[in-house]
Amino acid sequence: MQAYERFYPISNDFRAPYARDRDRIIHSGSFRRLEYKTQVFLNQEGDFFRTRLTHSIEVSQVARSITASLGLQESLTEAIALAHDLGHTPFGHIGGDALDEALKADGFANGFEHNFQSFRVVTKLEKRYSGFLGLNLSFATLEGILKHSYPYNKSFLPPSIDEQFNLATHPSIEAMIVDRADEIAYIAHDIDDGVHSGLISFETLKESVLIQEILQKVSDEGVSQDDDEMFRYRFSSHLINHLVYSLLAYCEKNIDTSKVLSASIDALEPVPIGFEPALETKIKKLKKILFQELYQHKTVIRKMYAGKQAVIGLYRALNDEPKIMPKFYREQLHVRAKHRIIADYIAGMSDRYAMNLYNEVYGKNV
Repeated sequence: MQAYERFYPISNDFRAPYARDRDRIIHSGSFRRLEYKTQVFLNQEGDFFRTRLTHSIEVSQVARSITASLGLQESLTEAIALAHDLGHTPFGHIGGDALDEALKADGFANGFEHNFQSFRVVTKLEKRYSGFLGLNLSFATLEGILKHSYPYNKSFLPPSIDEQFNLATHPSIEAMIVDRADEIAYIAHDIDDGVHSGLISFETLKESVLIQEILQKVSDEGVSQDDDEMFRYRFSSHLINHLVYSLLAYCEKNIDTSKVLSASIDALEPVPIGFEPALETKIKKLKKILFQELYQHKTVIRKMYAGKQAVIGLYRALNDEPKIMPKFYREQLHVRAKHRIIADYIAGMSDRYAMNLYNEVYGKNV
């Protein structure tokens, strides 16, 4: 399978293949809806906080910088990064977990998985062309969307998908760069949002050696914590730069990029994309602190619990009365499984739309 190939051949235009993929993703409805989907804080919390859209843009920026420095396919990385969260439900990971649990409780073993949902969005659910479903992206972009997290060996997926994309192998180096750029971006912006919201402080974060090192860099610039916005910006900048330069140094030492080709999607040998072991340990410690002090904060848990109940409630209500769904989804009930139509409808909702619909169908006050 050649990386540039697509399910439906198209004539060439002025853009390179992966740049065309990127443009199709940006102009899709699913990409625009990411603006109203949760990253950590619900969309209603305020305009400042990151959403899935701003997160995807930040991941793309970090991933492109890394890829360009390594001399790899920047447009491929950008396309994968911008599409990697298209399958996420409202209310972050907890919304996807709730939908997965609801489906499995009803006997649908395949449940819900956001990587595969992102793949389905760009191959089945987006409707932009008269001759086929989906966006008709290149195989390299589709593979990166499907399994940017390695290993990705999901036995419940259709056999045809495994045959086409060989899920037991690792993806392209560009896809793995997106995976680490995702980690860098969310660590930096979750700290920024968390401190700005008052749910976590730099004092608490000082339990991390990595944070101590970055705070020292900010202090060396003479920036005071009294200037909150400037301090947080300089902190995020130093943290991202430190992680990106560390990753580049590790990759350049361990990878011969001249031998890493993006021209075909074959079973390549694993490529080390990451950090020196000592830094990996520091990152794990920091992520543990963020989990305990921010993601498990009572304010976040309360909001996410409300989101979970909304997803479960909507799934039950739509199963009982599928006519609640818009005409576009109702018309598919004759040709597709009802549970999957309902899951697609819920997964495509924004936080606000899902909560408002939940409140409406259950007669609750907004």
